Amino acid sequence: MPFFDTPFPGLKLFKPKVWEDARGYFFEAFNQKTFEEAGITAPFVQDNQARSSFGVLRGLHYQVGPYAQAKLVRVLQGEVLDVVADLRPDSPTFGQWYSVRLSSENKWQLFVPRGFAHGYAVLSETAEFFYKCDNFYSREHEGGIIYNDPTLNIDWELGPGQAILSEKDLLLPAFDEQR
Repeated sequence: MPFFDTPFPGLKLFKPKVWEDARGYFFEAFNQKTFEEAGITAPFVQDNQARSSFGVLRGLHYQVGPYAQAKLVRVLQGEVLDVVADLRPDSPTFGQWYSVRLSSENKWQLFVPRGFAHGYAVLSETAEFFYKCDNFYSREHEGGIIYNDPTLNIDWELGPGQAILSEKDLLLPAFDEQR
């Protein structure tokens, strides 16, 4: 099975089987039957894609209530440090974070269940980031956590002054201020 459990309940790393030859490569990025066999039954309804340059840090973002989202994230070009923080109060990993390097080279994907904040930092010159969501975006139901939150203390693997954030992400509240 190409799925690997992480220390966080429900958070799974997908390492697809890749067939390579002189012509290039082929792999199944998503197969509903394979995912269902791994316990992932999220009905994906929206695909998103972003291109960013080195140092761009997007996140940490999440959706709440009826617009909470599970995501399946991957990198089409380049490399990112993908980070999630568990916001599920009843989870044994509540308030902890997990990170993994996703790249076009390793072709790994991370399934992020509902109840996590998600973000990533671009570690290559540029990166194309792609993700599937099981619910539609709603501005009224979005939340976020500031990237440099002292409680979470995330290592984004960027040097001092290298993180490039949007104005919106610079104004996100701390972990302890979440609704």
